[in-house]
Amino acid sequence: MPVDTNPAERKPDREDRVCRSSCLRPSWYVGAPRYGVSVDEELHERVRDTVAAIPEGTVATYGDIATLAGASTPRLVGRVLSEDGQDLPWHRVLRADGTPAKHLRTEQCARLLEEGVMSRDGRVDLTRYRWRPERR
Repeated sequence: MPVDTNPAERKPDREDRVCRSSCLRPSWYVGAPRYGVSVDEELHERVRDTVAAIPEGTVATYGDIATLAGASTPRLVGRVLSEDGQDLPWHRVLRADGTPAKHLRTEQCARLLEEGVMSRDGRVDLTRYRWRPERR
């Protein structure tokens, strides 16, 4: 088996990502998943695929992604992104009022501005920039 000399360049496969996200809980943590929501592999991938589909220059809310992916709650979307969203356009996902999470505000607003998404007082105009995917 060849040795992976530069693991940072290797994209994790689905099994690696799901295992990593389920193993991120502290060692003392036992019981129900964080936020009281479990994530199966299929739903995990649907959330990732939905976020990956958000076009540049548009945004979606956690609730939009939850609805499109068939998730039971927007919190589940936040969980997937926090545990396994580093390779996704996570900055295009906002809170229901058009604001980023407080701890992400600076970087998220800067990335959105680079894509032409303007904000006023830290809030994106969802009527103007919201992604409206075609229904299948």
